[in-house]
Amino acid sequence: MSTQKKKIRPGKNAANRVREQDTIYGAQPLPSAVPLRFVDLFSGIGGFRLAFERAGCECVFSCDWDKHSQITYAANFGETPVGDIRAVASSEIPAHDILCAGFPCQPFSIAGVSKKNALGEAHGFDEKKQGNLFFELARIIRDRRPRAFLLENVKNLKNHDKGRTWQVIHKTLTDDLDYTVYHKIIDAQSVVPQHRERIFIVGFDTHRYFEFPQFPKEGPKLASILDPHPPAKYTLTDHLWEYLQNYAAKHKAAGNGFGFGLVTGESVTRTLSARYYKDGSEILISQGAGKNPRRLTPRECALLLGYPPSFKIPVSDTQAYRQFGNSVVVPVVERVAKAIVETLQQPAEYKPDLVLQVNERRRHH
Repeated sequence: MSTQKKKIRPGKNAANRVREQDTIYGAQPLPSAVPLRFVDLFSGIGGFRLAFERAGCECVFSCDWDKHSQITYAANFGETPVGDIRAVASSEIPAHDILCAGFPCQPFSIAGVSKKNALGEAHGFDEKKQGNLFFELARIIRDRRPRAFLLENVKNLKNHDKGRTWQVIHKTLTDDLDYTVYHKIIDAQSVVPQHRERIFIVGFDTHRYFEFPQFPKEGPKLASILDPHPPAKYTLTDHLWEYLQNYAAKHKAAGNGFGFGLVTGESVTRTLSARYYKDGSEILISQGAGKNPRRLTPRECALLLGYPPSFKIPVSDTQAYRQFGNSVVVPVVERVAKAIVETLQQPAEYKPDLVLQVNERRRHH
């Protein structure tokens, strides 16, 4: 694995100048009437934005290079995200309290790495197009010095390249940029009917006590988001259904786990992926005996990711499947966002009474 050659330093003098210029949005606690400001990087279709706006924050900048995602984002938020983050100078990004980013996950995902290995191509930080975009985030964090950040990626990020990728990321955020960092893998099945494990990385520019929110043990079932009268075009053709069954049987005979995921209204689905538009195999809805299963509709995909029914889908089905397959789960991010906001509203030295009591007991034993 190749790593970034130049060391990223926090640039505290520059950070102090930023704070002096933007006092109201700097390190001091904000008046309650002033919303915390956030930037939405690698914004996709706006899952982070929905979540942080629900947490009472104000978006002041968005960025994503995918033209189809820009269309969906503009339809829902009234503004088109800026394009390639590599072409955006740090000084062009407004002062903000919280930086949000679901940086590209394909270079680190299990499926992405397997495909790259099969093709003999680079992955992780060696993947030229997307792998090094994490360091663009580090550049912006260094130069703009937000009070907090929230980053999201696939669960496999921690294990990619035998853990070396995670070591580089964690060291960059803590040692090089001097942030206090917390991380947790969260499965979205407690708030939506989908297994979707993602790593969430939270950082603060001063040492703060932070706890990830608690999630319910039991979540909703698939029936809660299914269309009772889906259009016929989403039912699999006889040819495709036969192909998927034969494909699954072949791999089962070879001892592999590949196959389709057939579910009912009482199920929790597999993870929706960006490749869902190809054949829908990871999530097929049973329509009873004697009838071929069907794909999820794009609207059902939106609901499966926690988007509201009013969310506009102005693109083709193919692009919609790609966009929702790459999206964050809005209710998960919303809970984490509210926890970040609550932490920033407390004094930096604040610790809950329970933590203080535990520490006190440890000192006396």
